Amino acid sequence: MTGQYQAPRGTQDVLPEDQPYWDLIRDTAASLSASFGYARIETPIFEDASLFTRGVGEVTDIVQKEMYVFQDRGGQDLALRAEGTAPVCRAYLQHGMHNLTQPVRLWYWTPIFRYDRPQAGRYRQHHQFGAEAIGEADAAVDAEVIELLWRLYEELGLSGITLNLNSIGDEACRPKYLEELRAYYLDKLPQLCADCQGRYERNLLRLLDCKQERCQPFIAGAPAITDHLCPDCDRHFGDLRAYLDAIGITYVLNTRLVRGLDYYTRTVFEFQPQEEGGQSTIGGGGRYDGLIEQLGGRPTPGIGFGSGIERIILNLKRQDAEVAHGSHLDAFIIAQTAAARVAAVHLASDLRRKGLVALPATGARSLKAHMRQADALKARYVAIIGERELRDGTVTLKRLTDGVQETVMREAISDWILAGRVA
Repeated sequence: MTGQYQAPRGTQDVLPEDQPYWDLIRDTAASLSASFGYARIETPIFEDASLFTRGVGEVTDIVQKEMYVFQDRGGQDLALRAEGTAPVCRAYLQHGMHNLTQPVRLWYWTPIFRYDRPQAGRYRQHHQFGAEAIGEADAAVDAEVIELLWRLYEELGLSGITLNLNSIGDEACRPKYLEELRAYYLDKLPQLCADCQGRYERNLLRLLDCKQERCQPFIAGAPAITDHLCPDCDRHFGDLRAYLDAIGITYVLNTRLVRGLDYYTRTVFEFQPQEEGGQSTIGGGGRYDGLIEQLGGRPTPGIGFGSGIERIILNLKRQDAEVAHGSHLDAFIIAQTAAARVAAVHLASDLRRKGLVALPATGARSLKAHMRQADALKARYVAIIGERELRDGTVTLKRLTDGVQETVMREAISDWILAGRVA
């Protein structure tokens, strides 16, 4: 039976059977972040729209096509959170975090909203685990954030994940590279997709980020930005690779990787399942040394990442990863008479206080129907209270795995269940 309403296109309900995946990823992310010295931050679900147009870039797909923008009753243009980094940088500035010991290490777990064509594992409302290290330019911090995300996938048991790595230079060396890129693409414009023809005029570097099949041969033949790095950027990239080698993180040097946001400088990286292409990226990020200044602060380096939770779950399911599916039901308590119902509710409450999962049967059903319900709920034990048990202060405790049962004093039931014994 289907009701009148359904979840909006590009959104999903996270049903109880999928919650264990979310719990596993969130708990693992929180534990790992703490071990790396990252503190949790939460920012509002909507921001001033100009935060994203100024920070992410006015000619990016996010700003031009994908943002959810609305006016509040005061006439202010607001936007649902389109990505995680700009709001954290706004909070860094607003709360004077530049006065703290640098870098400031922050992590978040947050919904992201983008009006885009829904894909496998990518929804118009999706969720990200992200981390930002703000206030330090040392390549050791780049290695640190990459290792944090690498360790998340490792601890979740994901296999076949490839780290793609590149440097896209900075304001000192990128302009000269862009001149060469523009010259390379000039006679190829008629053969490019419509989006890339627009990018040629507005955002040249994004030509390398196109996922359209017709543009891939031209991307493959484009000049490599790593051949045009200035000495400082080249040194920084060399240091990063040395750090990654030292901590045993393997990577593929992908000179076509640029990411899709304007604020990136120097280091960019993505994690991809080996059997799929760029649209299957499960996590990525990079350095944004100019973003804080664009938002009105003083020059402040930073680096971070975002990893899509839905895509992690998609890959966990594809790989048949072992995930504990929720808490088991320790005891299902059946009252055989109306007078025993109060005792059943009291017993369930008492067992919960002692750390067990317990439910009293409800409704005027037969004992046989309640036993079927206990089987469907995968209860470990059934506790039956009838007239005799109510009179004697006992319970008939039955273990469903083998049908063995015993009469147990009511106050001793929790000990019996915790010990896993009957008879």
